[in-house]
Amino acid sequence: MKKTIFSIFFVLIFAMYALYQYFGGGSATTSAVKTIPPSSVVILNKTTTMQTPTQTSSAIYKDGTYTGAVADAYFGNVQVEAVVSNGNLSDVQFLRYPKDNRTSAGKSSHAMPILKSEAISSQNANVNIISGATQTSRAFVQSLGSALTQAKV
Repeated sequence: MKKTIFSIFFVLIFAMYALYQYFGGGSATTSAVKTIPPSSVVILNKTTTMQTPTQTSSAIYKDGTYTGAVADAYFGNVQVEAVVSNGNLSDVQFLRYPKDNRTSAGKSSHAMPILKSEAISSQNANVNIISGATQTSRAFVQSLGSALTQAKV
């Protein structure tokens, strides 16, 4: 009798834990930020690193709105729009992002504001990869890089 009660109790605890994880309670793994090793971004660095022009102007980019290429993030596509004001990246809007299921939507909603903030701070597409949203982060780098390539002075 004691073994049966213990077994039922154990199964109930496990089921509650699984539901907790499923409904977003276990998001601690998505808060860490990881930097892409330089060897894995050599091609991206060549196309997305923006150098200050040698002219006297401090503008890095031409003013306007530039739409990046669609990039595959495995669970969906990422496409961004870069807004350049006064020669600097001032805003990044997500036109497409993975959101077809609860997990993808949760990871995207966590990663998007961080990626946007880092891109505006650094004024280029070389941003840190968000742990738990690695594919979305890499697709963001590709899409924003293509938009900023269009905006180069």
